[in-house]
Formats: sequence, structure tokens, C-alpha cells
Amino acid sequence: MSKLTHIDETGAARMVDVGAKSMSERVAVAKAVVTMQPETLLLLRSGNHKKGDVLAVARIAGIQAAKKCSDLIPLCHPLMLTAVDVSFDTDGRDNCVLIQARCKVSGQTGVEMEALTAASVAALTIYDMCKAVDRGMQIESVGLLEKRGGKSGHWLREENGEE
Repeated sequence: MSKLTHIDETGAARMVDVGAKSMSERVAVAKAVVTMQPETLLLLRSGNHKKGDVLAVARIAGIQAAKKCSDLIPLCHPLMLTAVDVSFDTDGRDNCVLIQARCKVSGQTGVEMEALTAASVAALTIYDMCKAVDRGMQIESVGLLEKRGGKSGHWLREENGEE
């Protein structure tokens, strides 16, 4: 059985020493879904929201969140990200916004937490900007879709589970 890397022999939390790891290009892709009322989605799609372009603001918030991940998650390493992309698809059938965040670094540790943080904060920003018209929105399905690089190589979430 694998052991938790952020816990030492005594059970104390610790930051993992990545000094001996080799540098490699690492990429992580995460997702989140925000479900809402059909009217809220129409308002968001039209760009006529009184607070402005909701998705543009959520994109910037997600990028900023990835850059600040080590300030938010206590044992994360500060990373020099080489790329962060936050994209959105709107789904009128399910009345939701599908968020995908992709982070990239050339370094000694992965960027999974940065991608997850970017997707989560983009979702929270959509909620914040639209809550005046729809307090019933839900943030769902936050999860890692893919990671590449490092010793563990490539991992890809299958449609109904994990690889």
C-alpha cells in the first residue's frame, strides 16, 4: 500500500523534499462544473450581466489562483508556472458551465494542485458574479483529468473512473 507523502514517520505534516527529483516538463488538467438555472446561463452567455463578462473575470481569477496555490495550500511548493489556461464550455442541455484548467511547469514537482485550484476558483468566481440572480447554483465534479511528467509518468481519468 502507498503511503502519504506529506506525513512523516511520527505522523507530523511535512513539506515533501523534491530536491533530488529530476527536472521535467509537467502538465496537469483539472475540471469543475457549475450548474445553474437556464435563465442564469442565458444571461452569462449573452454577456449582458450587469457585473460584466463573467467568463473573462473567471478566467483571470483561475489564472491568479494557480499562481497563488502555494499561498492557499499549506504544503504546496511555490512553482514557476510556464503556462496556465482556463477555458469554458456552456452546456444548454444541462444548464452548466464546464471549466477546464491546464497548468504547465518545467520543474521537480507536479502541477495538479495548481490546476485544481484554478478550476475551483474559476467556478467560485462564476458563483460570486451570478449569485444575485441565482443563489441555487452548484459547483460540482471538481477533479483531475490528466497529469503528465515526473517519475509516475502519464495518468488519464477514464470516462467512468480512473486509469
